[in-house]
Amino acid sequence: MDRTRGVSVRVKLTLSYAGFLMIAGVLLLAAVWMFLLRYVPDRALMIRDAGDALPHGVFPIRSNLLHVFAPRAAAVLAFLLAFGLVGGWLLAGRMLAPMTRITDATRQATTGSLSHRIRLPGRKDEFRELADAFDAMLARLEAHVAEQRRFAANASHELRTPLAVSKALLDVARTDPDHDVGQVIDRLHAVNTRAIDLTEALLLLSRAEQRSFTRADVDLSLLAEEATETLLPLAEKHGVTIETSGDITPTTGSHALLLQLTTNLVQNAIVHNLPEHGIVRVTARVRPDGALLTVENTGEHLSPQLVSTLTEPFHRGTERLHTGHAGVGLGLAIVKTITHAHDGTLTLTPRSAGGLRITVELPATSAHIDG
Repeated sequence: MDRTRGVSVRVKLTLSYAGFLMIAGVLLLAAVWMFLLRYVPDRALMIRDAGDALPHGVFPIRSNLLHVFAPRAAAVLAFLLAFGLVGGWLLAGRMLAPMTRITDATRQATTGSLSHRIRLPGRKDEFRELADAFDAMLARLEAHVAEQRRFAANASHELRTPLAVSKALLDVARTDPDHDVGQVIDRLHAVNTRAIDLTEALLLLSRAEQRSFTRADVDLSLLAEEATETLLPLAEKHGVTIETSGDITPTTGSHALLLQLTTNLVQNAIVHNLPEHGIVRVTARVRPDGALLTVENTGEHLSPQLVSTLTEPFHRGTERLHTGHAGVGLGLAIVKTITHAHDGTLTLTPRSAGGLRITVELPATSAHIDG
């Protein structure tokens, strides 16, 4: 926004300090003058000499006092004005120094430099609270921008891969007329399906981030049963047993997005499990302050460092490469985004016996809270 340049805050504060000091000086001099008028008579007898007992004339005390007091009062006011302007200018500069640092940091941030921090020293006050809040905002923005850049780079790479494979298959079919056309079509179909799945996952991720959905009452236990029934053939294919438990678990949100969240969690638990005799446990239960969905699976031992990165877009653990079901690398990223869009909390914890425990805590419905 273009604004007409006005008087700086430092000048305004300087004039305010000087003006207040002048008003205080005028009031003080007026009080002194009133005190003098109260105890000094208007006129006094003037004695010619000590030996003469008769008064010779009168002496105008107040008029002479005013003649003496006025120039000195004016000098005091002039001194107070100069002192107020100089002192006010220095005080205003000292008081506004933190604001100058905050402004400089803001200008650097507008140029794209988000690594700069104010780190204002001193005890806590309004300026330092503002500086700390600004530093926290810069840290979140820097992390968000870095995450978006990684996401854009990974998405570009993931989308480029099926396109490059499709182009290679088409080039082979064009240059080799004797090549098996059915095999090329099958591979193109698989590559195209993967590209469609990736695009739909990206659209779902964008929709969840924008929170462009209608909220309604949802039962997490029913969603868990629906997701389990849908993925039962996949579990049988991988030799995984699914165990579900829990009571009615009401919450508020998008039925479609929460079903996608539950499906992603169960599918992730099935695919990344033991080679045989794996177990997936899905539990939905109510807490006093929310609804809890827990999905845990057996599997390899995972380090806390690896677990902390599993929700990053397109991140794949080492076990993904051997499952034959690589997915598109957005499963847990979508879960994280949907959870945050519903004002919930996502927690990933490695199990001591191997595998992973994922907990999604969502706010309870208003009816449950009132009850």
